[in-house]
Amino acid sequence: MGRVRSTSSSAPLASYPAHEHSRAPEFYGFVAWTSTYLLFGLYLLWALLPDALIIRLGIDWYPSREWSLLLPAYSIILVLLTYFTYFALALYNQPAMSSASTITDSYSRYPSYERLHSTGPMTAELLDAPIDFVNKALYS
Repeated sequence: MGRVRSTSSSAPLASYPAHEHSRAPEFYGFVAWTSTYLLFGLYLLWALLPDALIIRLGIDWYPSREWSLLLPAYSIILVLLTYFTYFALALYNQPAMSSASTITDSYSRYPSYERLHSTGPMTAELLDAPIDFVNKALYS
């Protein structure tokens, strides 16, 4: 018996036809790419061309040239402020070091208080160490 192709009626499972993807993201990406370069080129022309040439091109009103330096500077400050805010929110939402939500789960097994403070010889059983004891041992 010969090899059975997956698209034949005697195949155990017929293969599905390939899903046709939309090409819309490609077009949107191309438009975003070209418009970004176009706007950057216009920004450079506005920042570097002399006023007489811009007026000769028929553009009577345009923002002051100081904005060609202020916009990038403000953008950098905004990015740094965003990073700082994200870091501050992460620290603010961090639970306390003694919080049980940092390590515990439904499978945690803790030793009893008497077992932790006993002085007699014993074989160590495999148990979880409470976070308070770990923090005191590591950070005190």
